[in-house]
Amino acid sequence: MFDFTSIGKILIIFGVIIAAVGSLLLLSKHIPWLGKLPGDIYIKKGNFSFYFPIVTCIIISIILTLIFTLIRLFGRR
Repeated sequence: MFDFTSIGKILIIFGVIIAAVGSLLLLSKHIPWLGKLPGDIYIKKGNFSFYFPIVTCIIISIILTLIFTLIRLFGRR
């Protein structure tokens, strides 16, 4: 059977994570380097423009990996 207290804790953690991501998205305009790192691909030709922030995605992925690793390590105690 399910333990509702553990499900409640998981839902609270996901809620905090979603709130943190939402806050980061709201504050992303105030971070000048976000999306403009060397290595981000930007192509503009006439009416066509293509933008792929590959280096920004890699850095965000590394940061999130570190955060989730720390949460997992401290969650075992």
